[in-house]
Amino acid sequence: MIRKKILIVTVFVFSIVNINGQSAITKKSNMSNKLEIATLANGCFWCTEAIFQRLNGVESVISGYSGGTIKNPSYREITTGYTGHAEVIQIEFDPSVITFQEILDVFFSTHDPTTLNRQGNDVGTQYRSAIFYHSLPQKEISNKFIRALLEANVYDRPIVTEITSFDVFYKAENYHQNYYNNNKTQGYCQAIINPKLEKFIKKYKSKLKKQE
Repeated sequence: MIRKKILIVTVFVFSIVNINGQSAITKKSNMSNKLEIATLANGCFWCTEAIFQRLNGVESVISGYSGGTIKNPSYREITTGYTGHAEVIQIEFDPSVITFQEILDVFFSTHDPTTLNRQGNDVGTQYRSAIFYHSLPQKEISNKFIRALLEANVYDRPIVTEITSFDVFYKAENYHQNYYNNNKTQGYCQAIINPKLEKFIKKYKSKLKKQE
């Protein structure tokens, strides 16, 4: 039911930001013919990286840290929660293939945006739900998307997703990159990531890269 409601909201938000039959962010990108960047936090980046890597139009996904107070944090430092960083993925995508609205649709459909500083058994500020916008159109679309979700009563609890201007992204240690694809037999991947990935693939089959 939540997935269906979010799909309806996605169509609604797309119509709101549409300019001459094209979203502002898509129009801008087609004019410049460049990839765009989205920086999102929605729990453990091992899970989120695996999901967004499989979307058609996504060129790269890098796991890292954003939103904190110290430079060049290590994974050990951010797990304390004291640095203020969130585990994020930085996505390069082709807006002529997948729009920022569609990125947000997947973002909200594949995590719980109503739990403060928590996703499942992962607890701490590093696991908070956040959108670090790279442009005013991204900020506008994010705010409208959340308002539409609230108006549609998609969730039973308030959405706590943080919407913050992007500042700096620190790439995580190499062993975090492409983690699921390199460690499919590892216990966490089989117990936690596999079920999430199976649900995602079933819901977004038409938006996946051909090999998926």
